[in-house]
Amino acid sequence: LSSKGGVIGRQTIWVPANAMRPEKSNGSAAMSDTVTTSGRPDIMGLAFDGSSDEFCQFSVGFPKSWNYGTIKFRVMSTVTDSNASFGSDTVAWGLQGVCVADDTTIDVAFGTAVVLTETIASAVEEITISAESGAVTIASAAADAQTFFRVLRDVSADTMTEDAILLGIQIFYTITAGEDT
Repeated sequence: LSSKGGVIGRQTIWVPANAMRPEKSNGSAAMSDTVTTSGRPDIMGLAFDGSSDEFCQFSVGFPKSWNYGTIKFRVMSTVTDSNASFGSDTVAWGLQGVCVADDTTIDVAFGTAVVLTETIASAVEEITISAESGAVTIASAAADAQTFFRVLRDVSADTMTEDAILLGIQIFYTITAGEDT
């Protein structure tokens, strides 16, 4: 298999928040940078309100070797508001997706959202890395398609009233071939 360029099995795509955009209606805040300490990493992310569901979107082109099966995801986020109840407040993140093939409309419905809930870290500016989600079914999964994703914060399923800052997500998918020919 190594002569074919890869290993069959589970793969990961990292999607940073700066590769996402707020949805036009009910969107998250625009991409912003928060300075921690000069000369150290900035917090680069999308802020999601604690009072109403908000959304952002991104897309990827999966390799032909993708098995078109379900995917899973993991969220990396933080909180910059010191009013949060660190170590006990929860944030609920969701993901849904749809594939759009060549010469078909983009005006199609996303698949069903899968939501995971995580307890935020124990202090301001600490990264919270969620557990892995349940299986997400991508609507109309197909080869040679663009896959559109929608990330959401489901405030009815969490307890934090402050903004949650989305840093990015990891997508886990499976390939069944060592190359894309």
